[in-house]
Amino acid sequence: DILSFITSVELGSGPAFNQSIFNMPYQNYGPRGGPRRYDDSSNPNPEQFRKLFIGGLSYDTDEKSLRAHFEQYGEITDCIVMKCPQTKKSRGFGFITYKEATQLDDAQKNRPHTVDSREVETKRAMPRDDPTNQQSVKKMFVGGLKDDTTEEMIREAFPGKIDNVDMIKDKATGKSRGFCFVEFDDTDTVDKHVLKKHFDLNG
Repeated sequence: DILSFITSVELGSGPAFNQSIFNMPYQNYGPRGGPRRYDDSSNPNPEQFRKLFIGGLSYDTDEKSLRAHFEQYGEITDCIVMKCPQTKKSRGFGFITYKEATQLDDAQKNRPHTVDSREVETKRAMPRDDPTNQQSVKKMFVGGLKDDTTEEMIREAFPGKIDNVDMIKDKATGKSRGFCFVEFDDTDTVDKHVLKKHFDLNG
C-alpha cells in the first residue's frame, strides 16, 4: 500500500503532465522539523539540500561537539541541538546546515557517524509541513508516466544505484498503467529525489 504522498512534479518538455512521488513503508525514522517546502528552481544551492537532521544524540551533546564532528565535511552556517522549553535539556536530536549542498552529500557518504562516543542517525531534513515524509524508505512510487515510458528512461531520470524498477502493466491489455516502483540501495537517495521535486523524463 502507498503510505504517504510526497510531492508532485511536472515532467517533459511538451504539454505538462503531473507525476507524483510517494514513499513506501520501510523503517520508522526521524525529524519532525526541517525546512519549509521550497520550490525555487532558480536557486542553485537552496537550503533544503544543505540541512541535515541528526537523531539519537547523547543528552550530553551540545552544539559545540555536534559542530566539531560535522564541520570536517565542510563549512557549517547553522547548528542547533533541540531542547525542551521547560527543562532546557536536550531532546536528543538537532540540525546542521552546511554552506554547500555537496558538503551534506559528503557527510551522508560517510555514515554512520559517532558523536561523543555514540553512534547517531543522520537524514536529510524533510519539510515539516509534510509529517508523513519523516520515514526512511528505499522504495519510491512514481506515477503519471506516459504510456511509452521505459525502464531505461526511469533509470536515466533518477540518479543513484537502482536495485529494481517495477513497471506496472494492466494484466488484461499488457499496457502501462502509468506508474512504477523504483527501489534504490540507499534511503538517502530517495530523500534527495523527494527534495529535488522536479525531473525531466520522456519529454
